Amino acid sequence: MNKWLALTGLYVVQGLPHGFFGQAMPVLLREQGLDLTLIGLLSVMSFPWALKFIWAPLLDRYSLHHGEFRRSWILTMNYSAVLVLLVLASQPLSYWTESGLWLPLLLMVLLNTFIATQDIATDAMATENLAVSQRGMGNGIQVAGYRVGMIIAGGLLISLYGVLGWSWSLWLIAALMVAGTLPLWFFRPRPHVVDRQPLWPLWLGFFRMQDAGVWLLLLAVYKFGDALGTPMIRPLLSDAGLKLEQLGILLGSVGFFAGLAGALAGGWLTGRMGRQTALAGFLLLEALALLSYVGIDGMGSNPHKDWLHLTAAVVIEHVAGGMGTAALFTVMMDRCREHCAAADYALQSCVVIISGMIAGGLSGISASQLGYNGHFMLSAALCVAAMAAVVVLIRRGDLLVRR
Repeated sequence: MNKWLALTGLYVVQGLPHGFFGQAMPVLLREQGLDLTLIGLLSVMSFPWALKFIWAPLLDRYSLHHGEFRRSWILTMNYSAVLVLLVLASQPLSYWTESGLWLPLLLMVLLNTFIATQDIATDAMATENLAVSQRGMGNGIQVAGYRVGMIIAGGLLISLYGVLGWSWSLWLIAALMVAGTLPLWFFRPRPHVVDRQPLWPLWLGFFRMQDAGVWLLLLAVYKFGDALGTPMIRPLLSDAGLKLEQLGILLGSVGFFAGLAGALAGGWLTGRMGRQTALAGFLLLEALALLSYVGIDGMGSNPHKDWLHLTAAVVIEHVAGGMGTAALFTVMMDRCREHCAAADYALQSCVVIISGMIAGGLSGISASQLGYNGHFMLSAALCVAAMAAVVVLIRRGDLLVRR
């Protein structure tokens, strides 16, 4: 039980800064009268998440406290992130904006670096301490916990911001981040055994694994269609006539709980139906979910008449997205080599993150050129096309768990 509580707390913690700074911060800065160009830089501040594979091998080799490889990194990075939050909370938002915003942007880069490093160590700890049969559920908790953290900081705190203000909001996030690590003090992970091979050749060993190229291709394309399609859901529903309050209910409440259920169900099913069936089946479900948005842009000015269609589309898409992510993360754990869980998992997750960033950047171009219907049909087609890599790995037996 201590293991599950520790992982749940840590994954919730990771979603807190992203929820606040990714969703609330742009609105708050705009209210301060800042230029949209500067506000746009906020998305760039998360680049440490895409580059964490660079320093991840160090976490397999070095400990910050003797005999406490994973916990030493997790606790040090988490509490360092808390200190950054307290620095940001020490002055009102107006002070930071009037100072040119460059210092708070640098602090946010530092914050993301600390949290990304905590994520490396947490994923490695999960990989080393979850039995093969538990990894599906573990990754369901990972996806669900991160979503909970985001909705707490990016939803609940936004609604209370008028009462709490800048400093108290950050103090509350910092307190939650400390609270989220408390279960870890009562869980002692398995000792990490260090492989003393030279660090660089050891890291390159991942690329020498069987069918490494096909596997990396799968990572790059598995969520590409989903990442291309989903950024245009909110603009689609807005153009279809939904009001801001309706969008909040549909995407913020219905979508959140659907994604939560999908992540947990996907993790549970992956452990029972097998990696092969889960990866292929959830990918097909994602394609069908994206197709459910086709035709919505023709609803006219009274979308409430088709509220059932809209709700069904949002629920199916969020459930499918959560299931597919949980299944993919589970197999990523299976691909990690002994002694190299931090480096291997971080490398794989960065491939997924970078691919998603590219897809998200292309989504607006796709929707403007193809229209919403064409855009979602293309996204669904890319999900189906990604099944080719899944089929290749199934035929070669690389998705069979042999441990």
